[in-house]
Amino acid sequence: MNCRFCKTPLTHVFIDLNNSPASNSFLTKEQLNEPEIFYPLKVFICDKCFLVQVDEYKKSDAIFSSDYVYFSSFSTSWLAHAKEYTKKMTDRFALNANSKVIEIASNDGYLLQYFKEQNIPVLGIEPTANTAKAAAQKGIETIVDFFGVRLAKELAAKNIKADLLLGNNVLAHVPDIVDFVAGMKILLKENGIITMEFPHLMQLVDNNQFDTIYHEHFSYLSFHIVKQIFESQGLQLFDVEEIPTHGGSLRIYATHKENTQQNISENVNNLLQKEYSKGINALDYYNNFQQKALKVKLDITDFLIKQKRDNKKVAAYGAAAKGNTLLNYCGIKSDLIDFVVDANPHKQNKFLPASHIPVMNEDELKKNKPDYIIILPWNLKTEITAQLNYIKVWGGKFVVAIPELEIF
Repeated sequence: MNCRFCKTPLTHVFIDLNNSPASNSFLTKEQLNEPEIFYPLKVFICDKCFLVQVDEYKKSDAIFSSDYVYFSSFSTSWLAHAKEYTKKMTDRFALNANSKVIEIASNDGYLLQYFKEQNIPVLGIEPTANTAKAAAQKGIETIVDFFGVRLAKELAAKNIKADLLLGNNVLAHVPDIVDFVAGMKILLKENGIITMEFPHLMQLVDNNQFDTIYHEHFSYLSFHIVKQIFESQGLQLFDVEEIPTHGGSLRIYATHKENTQQNISENVNNLLQKEYSKGINALDYYNNFQQKALKVKLDITDFLIKQKRDNKKVAAYGAAAKGNTLLNYCGIKSDLIDFVVDANPHKQNKFLPASHIPVMNEDELKKNKPDYIIILPWNLKTEITAQLNYIKVWGGKFVVAIPELEIF
């Protein structure tokens, strides 16, 4: 495999999480009797540009298909984040009824709905037909397609260009990141603005977030590498914010390098220096990550085996992709965790890939009263513990495994 940015042959392994199915390939009851396809989950670090990446073992069009199960609108904290973002962008860039906002990977319209409420024209681009249908039901025009140079040229030929072009948690999801960024330059108006949000590689390494590694995430991004990729396509990063979503993300701001209207914020150099002080552009920074993940594996399996021996009931909350990475790397199956609860009806009454743990609705918690609930999407810990506060009535406790085992 060669680096998807600089084409250098990849020889340095960052972490090997063994083989697993794609994290969002939930199973029906009938499929439990059928073979599952497992793909390598080995992550490499480029020793030239320091892009952390996995190969495209499962093609993106197979991952992001019409039966995709992730709908953004089922997280109240994520909706609040989206609404706050739309207000901030509207104020900062003076967006109005004459502007055009285009979102790449617009999912079920979770964010564009808030621009639409302000009578700002919007367009969604979303490859998964079922989430795009949900957006259309909210009155949000959505193109069902993958984004890149081809689609950008088609839209630009129809005089469709963006004043604000945004994408939340999509930059890491594209196998050809150079083509993706090149397409954004084509689709952006002369003085237009790009914002992208993505999990920060520095947080992944420092906080042992190995469960955020799965086949949908082709790249794991530092500000250092994203700046290089954007500049290679004639785009300039003029601001950046560190935000708390997904355990620590970046929101970058970009525009055409020819656009002199945007001054470069001191945030750009400050974050670069912060990354360099950590050593993010040196291989030593990435050493020993495998051992950190192994400790989590040993701790959580020891905990679960002890509860099983003590006849305790253990359930999980949140059938998230990161949870599937954790469970499958640790070899945890339905004999150690009875069931997992999720608010998304598209996941309920199905089974997690590989582990075959059944996904239920929240009533199952009140019915079974588990002694422990493992919060798989630990980044939503505050939201989930508030929502499930009632488990204290029967003495239930919460558990998270990342960055280390915690019972509370």
